Amino acid sequence: MLSLPKTIYFNFKYLPFEQARKLPIFVSHRVWLMQMAGSIHLEGSIHRGMITIGFGRVGIFDRHKSRTIWQVAGRVVFKGRARIGHGSKLSVSGNIIMGDGFTISAESTLVATTKVEIGRGVLFSWDILLADTDFHAINDEVGNRINENAPIIISDKVWIGCRSMILKGSRIPAGVIVAAGTTITSSTVFEENAIVGGNPVKVLKKNVSW
Repeated sequence: MLSLPKTIYFNFKYLPFEQARKLPIFVSHRVWLMQMAGSIHLEGSIHRGMITIGFGRVGIFDRHKSRTIWQVAGRVVFKGRARIGHGSKLSVSGNIIMGDGFTISAESTLVATTKVEIGRGVLFSWDILLADTDFHAINDEVGNRINENAPIIISDKVWIGCRSMILKGSRIPAGVIVAAGTTITSSTVFEENAIVGGNPVKVLKKNVSW
């Protein structure tokens, strides 16, 4: 009940009336709506509570003191159900596309300045950083920027372990499990249905499923 006013405001702020009246997005009262610009687009069948933001429970975090942040000036696309767990932060000035069944358990950060595309059935654990930018420009000796932002693409049914970092230009094939504490970059190349981990990343096991 505490979340109802913010949920109503959020839905009618972003969605057409016929969608908003169904309250497809539930927003916890602990979510800080830092910036509510840009747009939200829903695809597929629309029903009440299909997307939740700022809810959930992970035993190692105090959800009563955990604050989710919504800072959006770009375009957010939900292709179905999604759960963005408590303490997670979304900073979107570009485009982010989230496939059906996307889940963040808790306390993770997504930064999209160009394009971030996440497939169906993708699971993020906790303390994950995904960023398609270095935030600050690095220039060469003649003033040309050498660290341009670059899109991130995550295919279907990918599981990202806790405290991993997914950096600009990363491409993660379908069915991959990323071990805890792994850093994925634009130079990381591996095949589908594998467990990958370590820094630098290597394939730990092939032909797996979860």
